[in-house]
Amino acid sequence: MGKRKKSYSCGLEAALAVIGGKWKFLILWSLALGGPKRFGELRRGVAGISEKMLIQELKELELDGIVARKDYREVPPRVDYSLTPFGRDLAEATRPLCEWGTRHIKRIGALPTQAAAE
Repeated sequence: MGKRKKSYSCGLEAALAVIGGKWKFLILWSLALGGPKRFGELRRGVAGISEKMLIQELKELELDGIVARKDYREVPPRVDYSLTPFGRDLAEATRPLCEWGTRHIKRIGALPTQAAAE
């Protein structure tokens, strides 16, 4: 029995299904800005993410065709992650949202719903 395809009510819902949550979006953006990265570079570039979460999110992004994983089959192991053409297209689509966030970063940080946890 084959898998049923998910249907979405709009394009935004479909896009959020791929990059929902903050980690996938930040991984996507890190790869879009700096090109291919090794796991350690991504971990440093995505502040606050745990190793376990980064591994999980990279696997899902790879499965969905957003990220490509290149294993050089060397000792010690060397693996690079980069955006696929599908992933680059998605990253380009997110650019205006990132620019909006940058323009309004102070205002957003001061919003009542964004108070830092103590």
